[in-house]
Amino acid sequence: MDFYYMAGSSGCRTVLMVAKALGLELNKKLVNTMEGDQMKPEFLKLNPQHTIPTLVDNGFSIWESRAIAVYLVEKYGKDDSLFPKDPKKQAVVNQRLYFDMGTLYQSFGNYFYPLFRTGQPGSAEDFKKIEAAFEFLNTFLEGQKYVAGDHLTVADIAILATVSTFDVAEFDISKYVNVDRWYQNAKKVTPGWDDNWEGLQQLKAFLDSKNATAKQ
Repeated sequence: MDFYYMAGSSGCRTVLMVAKALGLELNKKLVNTMEGDQMKPEFLKLNPQHTIPTLVDNGFSIWESRAIAVYLVEKYGKDDSLFPKDPKKQAVVNQRLYFDMGTLYQSFGNYFYPLFRTGQPGSAEDFKKIEAAFEFLNTFLEGQKYVAGDHLTVADIAILATVSTFDVAEFDISKYVNVDRWYQNAKKVTPGWDDNWEGLQQLKAFLDSKNATAKQ
């Protein structure tokens, strides 16, 4: 399987951790979006939306990290623990995945992506949306060890990729007791955490350079 990625990308790190949990080897192909690799004709043939991550499995091309994660689990998982077949349990996992995409990670993008482009973060209102998203997650995790049920699922892995991104961006996760408790455990039990953290160091170096520029 060919996996088109950048190590610092949250979505790419999600897929790498899911692959590790499944014991899959991915043929990693770096796509440097800063240099426009995603707009090359050969990549556009694979993914007309020109986004990463993109997976090509025996000629089948799929993108969007959470869709890739579920595809890998459903095709290659030895059981359904990471993505339960039970409709109610699966619905909770899906809800958390959509929350991650549309609320939690979206709040990161709204506040931090302007920093990448302009050297200045988003507005105070954007920051409040981060806090609101973490309050929701904190509520989901009340009395819970995992974000969607009683064991590790793809929802934990996706949200771990996102929360760890906030971590290296120096957002104070410790204010959210349930999230912090979950995060400390997730780092220990999630396969591929070390690869995730290694990728985050590339993102951290980029963030640090932007913050240094903004302070000049």
